[in-house]
Amino acid sequence: MTLAYAFIGLGHLGGNLAASLLRNGFAVTVFDRDTAAVERLVALGATAAASPAEAASRAGNAITCLPSPKVSETVLAGPDGLLQGLPAGGTWIEMSTNGRDEILQLAALASAKGIETLECPVTGGVHLAAAGRITALIGGDTALYERHRPAIEAMCTKSFLMGPVGSAAVIKVITNMLAFIHLVAAGEALMLAKQGGLDLAQAYHAIVASSGNSFVHETESQLVLNGSYNIGFTMDLALKDLGFALAMARDFGAPLDLASRVNAIFEEGKRAYGGGAWSTQIVKLLEDAVGTELRAPGFPAKLERNPSEI
Repeated sequence: MTLAYAFIGLGHLGGNLAASLLRNGFAVTVFDRDTAAVERLVALGATAAASPAEAASRAGNAITCLPSPKVSETVLAGPDGLLQGLPAGGTWIEMSTNGRDEILQLAALASAKGIETLECPVTGGVHLAAAGRITALIGGDTALYERHRPAIEAMCTKSFLMGPVGSAAVIKVITNMLAFIHLVAAGEALMLAKQGGLDLAQAYHAIVASSGNSFVHETESQLVLNGSYNIGFTMDLALKDLGFALAMARDFGAPLDLASRVNAIFEEGKRAYGGGAWSTQIVKLLEDAVGTELRAPGFPAKLERNPSEI
């Protein structure tokens, strides 16, 4: 039997994940404070609800994709939250990025109401979520994972069960930390190429084919070279995730010198361009400092194609 889901949080990432469920035949009830986002999903076949509680009571299981642990807590346990609508034995699948302590605390609130939690943050970027090709990082019970695996596979081409709840938070924060480090490094590499007189398009492709390549260079460097920077992910979100990494470092006794420096660079980026600026605009700090732009023809304003197609 195909399970039904409430989906709460229809932003850049969540809207695409919910759309993948609909494309694969799942019944989805949606809620978001952004009525336009709700209308886009309703046009694809979703049912709208007036609150998270109403959506959860209709579906019996709920998925959230939200910007912060504070918002997740409100959506889960607030007056009109999921716990007011989910039946005992229902499942909450949390696809937001949280710290380990935060997801453990939230899962405990759910457990007290007889609700099981499956931690399921995703990694790879909004463009992969739109194509249903993003990767899921799972924390939770194996049997619970198997129960909801069809829905997860409808949204994600790969999934990794990392261990109990809390495990996925750790690996998700690690992957995001690496992405921000790689982004700063890619910007420095492109600036060095520019100042060295190289053709930037040719330099981009040479790096892709080299030992210095990274997923972030293949994807986000394109947006820098186009000048749109439009990655669908903000400075504030980057700083949230870097904050999680630095907090884990303190808790676990793991020195993160490089991540600390990158966090300081993103703080500078936020001061310069605002927390709502795209995280890829961190490279603009270099452009502004040097007084030149990193631009090349033939690169997209948004990531809608594979890097190999550029």
